Amino acid sequence: MTQTTPSSLAKASACRLCSRRSELLAGHRPRPNTAIALRPSVRHTARQTCVSRAGTGVQQPRTLGDDMIPSDAEVVPVEGVFRTGNNQKIRGKTVLVAGATGGVGSQVVQCLCNEGAKVRALVRDYSKVNSDMYSQNVEVIKGDVYQYMTLPAAMNGCDYVICATGSTDRLNPFGPFTVDYQGTRNLVAAAMQAKVKKFVLVTSIGTDDPLFPLNLLFGVLFWKKRAEEELQRSGLDYTIVRPGGLQNALPDRQREGGIVMAGPDTFGLPPRRTPGSILRRQVAEICVDALSEPAASNKVVEIVADQNEIVRSAAELFSNVQ
Repeated sequence: MTQTTPSSLAKASACRLCSRRSELLAGHRPRPNTAIALRPSVRHTARQTCVSRAGTGVQQPRTLGDDMIPSDAEVVPVEGVFRTGNNQKIRGKTVLVAGATGGVGSQVVQCLCNEGAKVRALVRDYSKVNSDMYSQNVEVIKGDVYQYMTLPAAMNGCDYVICATGSTDRLNPFGPFTVDYQGTRNLVAAAMQAKVKKFVLVTSIGTDDPLFPLNLLFGVLFWKKRAEEELQRSGLDYTIVRPGGLQNALPDRQREGGIVMAGPDTFGLPPRRTPGSILRRQVAEICVDALSEPAASNKVVEIVADQNEIVRSAAELFSNVQ
């Protein structure tokens, strides 16, 4: 392993989560079992846990992955810096993740593992399962949200559910109905039967607006809205998370901003606020925070990231939404 030098640490002193400068901690030790070799801890008042990448001065290649389709089910690599070990309330709890091989779902799985939760990944195709899931002792269960009979066994014994499913076949006119509506409806019914404590659903900004451009994809937002209504009528404790355009990574020289959270129908076509984008990892963290944050109970929230926004705690973000 390359030895960390003072010069290399100096280049890592800018926090990737909040882009603030912080004093380096003496006697830094690399964290074990991390995808990034060295992450010196830094502190500031805006966030208790904040980590930054320690580099050797070599620019790491990044690709911009923004397809504007929230809760998508594309298989993407899990990368980035996750907060770890802060959510004691879900440690040891069993969480079912639907859409676990997708863009947001895979990030949710990683975040839950970091928090010490017992993760049960619901997948339709074993061939799409990332090998990292098995190495982290994730329980992988084959099932199809459209086939209700596959769900009760997967749901049995679960404390929480996070649904990050989404239609991927852009040419299938029945995809949004089948996956985004009927599939979510089946999950909600199974969760009610299993008496889960919390159901977090990822949908999209624009679901309140029939004229939003994404509805050109066979009414995908229309059916997401119908799924939201099924969850809201279920009697389950819920949080509905509506992200903006989803990104895998930031463009070069663009810093990661704080999360802007607002109530339903805040972002969209004029006169609403212009919708922005957000990292899939940030969406995953909000979903995991929502499982145990009292202020997130029975709320619909819309989230984007802004470079000029300070980093706020999940409790503060959810509390500011009425």
